Amino acid sequence: MEFRIERSALAEAVAWAARVLPVRSPVPVLGGLLLDAEGGRLRVSGLDYEASARIDVEAAEILRPGKVLVMGRRLLDICKVLPEGAVECAVEGSRFTVSGDGARFGLSVLPLDDYPALPSLPRVRGAVEAAEFAAAVADVAVAAGRDDTLPALTGIRLGLDAGSGTMTLAATDRYRFAVRTLPWKAAGAGAGEGAGSGSAAGAGSGSGAGSEAEAGAGSGERADVLVSARRLTEIARSLGRSGLVSVALDAGSAGFEHAGMRTTVRLLDGRLPRHEKLFAMEDPAVAVVERARLVEAVKRVSVVADGDGPVQLAFSAADNSVHLQAGYEDDVASQRLPATLEGAREMTVAFNPAYLADALASFDEPSLRLLMMGAGQRAMITGEGEPGRDVSPPRHRHLLMSVKPPLV
Repeated sequence: MEFRIERSALAEAVAWAARVLPVRSPVPVLGGLLLDAEGGRLRVSGLDYEASARIDVEAAEILRPGKVLVMGRRLLDICKVLPEGAVECAVEGSRFTVSGDGARFGLSVLPLDDYPALPSLPRVRGAVEAAEFAAAVADVAVAAGRDDTLPALTGIRLGLDAGSGTMTLAATDRYRFAVRTLPWKAAGAGAGEGAGSGSAAGAGSGSGAGSEAEAGAGSGERADVLVSARRLTEIARSLGRSGLVSVALDAGSAGFEHAGMRTTVRLLDGRLPRHEKLFAMEDPAVAVVERARLVEAVKRVSVVADGDGPVQLAFSAADNSVHLQAGYEDDVASQRLPATLEGAREMTVAFNPAYLADALASFDEPSLRLLMMGAGQRAMITGEGEPGRDVSPPRHRHLLMSVKPPLV
């Protein structure tokens, strides 16, 4: 094997494929990246037991086609310090060499026969806009759990409904629950293979998303699966910000393909609770607040909140304001902002400041609506939406549990 390629192209391809490599593995070859040079392009692949990644990039010249397996993180470190410009790569006996502008590196070659085959891409179900998909994943990922002893809660539910042309993403850690919907095109609708070149919820309860990918193409197809939030966030960020991403699913894995990049990830077992009943709020108090000012106010008053000490929001219809307060006794902070309250003369709720900040940061609308049932009960945040555009239900909803307001 011997080829020439631009350093930037090699470095980007190696970095993208190396994302899935395990930090530690009892199987040394799983720390390797497979380089396959043929037909004017270089393919770089990597995998572990949970995920795989493959990317194709153009090579300036393929002098000798072939394959080689080398330690991926070491190759990534080399790519970071290579001089700019063209680099030459070749297999010389049991060594893989990388050289450019007078610099030369050598890497030991790993045994190709011991390297497992990359999993194939599952059946393509349709396509979604890359930028909107990345934004939607980021919106809900903040609500995913971090406790690996409850693996289902570390996932994002990915639901596909070809009939309505809707993709639903949802995540919860039992204390908050984020749901985001976005349009997608089913493969049977003209997209697909060609497109991609207390507790807010009870853990694992309800009849909801699990590792269920229903068969059958066309307008009636549905799929409902659970994907690691960490993996899906990483994938969505890496796939680019323009064009269509192909979405592929089967009973055990999810796959995504875009602009020469292909990745798969194993599905999580278990189910998330359904959100429909949790999100049904009868006769709530509704407040509308300017998002940017609320974000800054929460950040400001939270500096005196010890640990998870709550931030209290007291809404008043008498003077159209919300009074934020945090802290205890003499160590307190407060700020008053304009707010419009509907459905009640007053309403006081309190939230974990980190949870509230995460929820607010996941919205980009100028104004937010807060639907509140009262202290210690559910509260929902949605975007106010654009003038003249009525979206029901809102495309992005974030449910939080209000805590009892502190006694000051």
